Amino acid sequence: MTIPQAIERAYAHWNAGQAQQAEDFARRVLAVSPAQIECLHLLGLIAHAYDKIDMALDYMRQACGFSYSPGGYFSNYAEMCRQNRLLGEAEKAGRIAVERAPDMVGAWNNLGIILQESGKLDEGITCLRRVVALEPENPEACNNLANTLLLTANFDEAQRFYERALELHPRYAEANSNLANLLMKQGKFDAAETYALRAIEINPQLVTAYLNLAEIAIECQQFDRAMQRLDALSRFAPEHPSALAARATVLHRQGEFDGALKAARAAVKFAPESASAHNILGKTQQALNLFEDAKKSFARAQALPGLERNSARVNLAEMHAAQNDKPAAIAILTEVVTDQPENIAAWGQLADIKKFSVDDPDLETLKNLYAQKSMELGLFDRVALCFSLGKAFLDVGDGENAFRYLGEGNTLKRETFAYDGAQTRVWLQSLASRFSQQWINDRAGLGNSSDMPVFVVGMPRSGTTLIEQILGAHPNIYPAGELRHISSLVENTVPAGLAGNSTETDDLARMAAQYLASVTPMAEGKCHIVDKMPANFLHLGWIHAMFPNARIIHCRRDPVDTCLSCYSKLFGAEQSFAYDLAELGQFYLGYRDLMAHWRDILPADRFIEVDYEAVVANCEAEARRLTDFIGVPWHDACLAFHQSRRPVRTASVNQVRQPLYKTSVGRWKPYAKQLKPLLDALGIDG
Repeated sequence: MTIPQAIERAYAHWNAGQAQQAEDFARRVLAVSPAQIECLHLLGLIAHAYDKIDMALDYMRQACGFSYSPGGYFSNYAEMCRQNRLLGEAEKAGRIAVERAPDMVGAWNNLGIILQESGKLDEGITCLRRVVALEPENPEACNNLANTLLLTANFDEAQRFYERALELHPRYAEANSNLANLLMKQGKFDAAETYALRAIEINPQLVTAYLNLAEIAIECQQFDRAMQRLDALSRFAPEHPSALAARATVLHRQGEFDGALKAARAAVKFAPESASAHNILGKTQQALNLFEDAKKSFARAQALPGLERNSARVNLAEMHAAQNDKPAAIAILTEVVTDQPENIAAWGQLADIKKFSVDDPDLETLKNLYAQKSMELGLFDRVALCFSLGKAFLDVGDGENAFRYLGEGNTLKRETFAYDGAQTRVWLQSLASRFSQQWINDRAGLGNSSDMPVFVVGMPRSGTTLIEQILGAHPNIYPAGELRHISSLVENTVPAGLAGNSTETDDLARMAAQYLASVTPMAEGKCHIVDKMPANFLHLGWIHAMFPNARIIHCRRDPVDTCLSCYSKLFGAEQSFAYDLAELGQFYLGYRDLMAHWRDILPADRFIEVDYEAVVANCEAEARRLTDFIGVPWHDACLAFHQSRRPVRTASVNQVRQPLYKTSVGRWKPYAKQLKPLLDALGIDG
């Protein structure tokens, strides 16, 4: 048998699914003629089919090591590199493939996808348009082009090509899933879910469809539902890196940072070349105060090819801002928007950190970005851009433009979720009925005697972060930020609708013990830990029953200033009441009434109220009042809170990183005309 005959026989066995026989013939040929590239290429394909990645790449490199190696070999080599996140090597091989085989559709397709994943979107689109031109009836080609168009926020054309792919192949699971992703980015959640479920019906093990369903749930603040989607995915793909990264994201959003860290580390383990896995690992490490580890994770994400580089830089800037290193944060964000002027996340952070002036070139850039690109942006980027512009115009005192952009951003955000303000008001009223003075008295002595926790509560943007930072500057007090522990304990203990009606005697002790077990390691050996979750005002009955010796600090601020600050802030966490002025006022009244109830039934030596305006007017007097209330000796460090390097992770991070300023008192008055729906809801004359 001649060498050509043996090579032909080897490929015949391979095409017939007889891998072992194909490998035997190929090795016999190479034993006689080591430079037979056909056999090197075949062995690479066989090794790849059996997940012997390093071996496969070694054979492909050898097969492509000659001047006469054909373009098809380079195209296969490029695709293997892409699948293993070796994008630089993949791009080099892909370019050689189309140079040597300019009419090979698969080579252009592979190169287009490689360029897309490397972040070279315009070049990727050029390649993929060529594929569609060569094969206009190919649904996969239409789908691949649509994927890349979507990454450039070309939503209309991307949708046309997804729909064309589905017209050609209605049961194309991947195209259904990808169209779901597009619709989700536009805030069309119901339609997105329909297409994702259709994809799963066609292919019950399509990973991206489950991930899209999970992301839809995340965007709708339905974290339990998101976890259910990921649990379904884990049944058949427990080690899929993207699924693990998504799980880490959900747990991070829920404040379950230990679980998030475990999932993120697993994602990096199974996909060490995944920038997104390193990114979520860094965010989780930051949340756990593992700052050096977080910097390394963000640096690794930046070093890897793809689209995550700037996301990692934005995350690093956020960490610098939280650590009171504003110059470093601004420098990074400025670099990002210079490199990528349409990076809305970077602009959002920059707008939060800096104060704009009338002649600020960044303000002009934001205005131009909105004028030129707002209708091309995905829903969430458009919302964020509107909030950035609203904040910028508030900085320069231009109420008309500020509320034009804030109105648009809030309206778009409000359309993405269901919320019933009247029903919420009734629910708030019901809490006062359920947690009566008798309820409190009946549970006296059933909780934990620890006075370690200090709870700071109030409306968002009412000064809770300021109070936490003042107290946290004291050497005996640790500021833990906005912990979700109390709400989780209540939700996991009490059936929906029954909160406050009854509970077993040992529930309070168990809940208190679980809480202390979670927060004590955070406290770094200090006597007290501040939990400043504002929404804990809903659970003060439970809190006092669990910890009868714990101090509760209620932060108050002018109601209109509070609500304006909420309305002008795009929250990362769920604040469904905040995106409509009338609903915001309605919620504030419900909160005000519930706090009046707690004031009436909680002991005066366990419950204190502090007014933001009083702190601004005389910080030392109020700080001394609070340290006396908690029972710690006075320390002058409480007055230098803004100099602390301790991280702040709330929406008010940039406000508390400067000395107290009086401009935030009565801030609403120049905007009374624009705030009329809020003022009417609050019953305040403008």
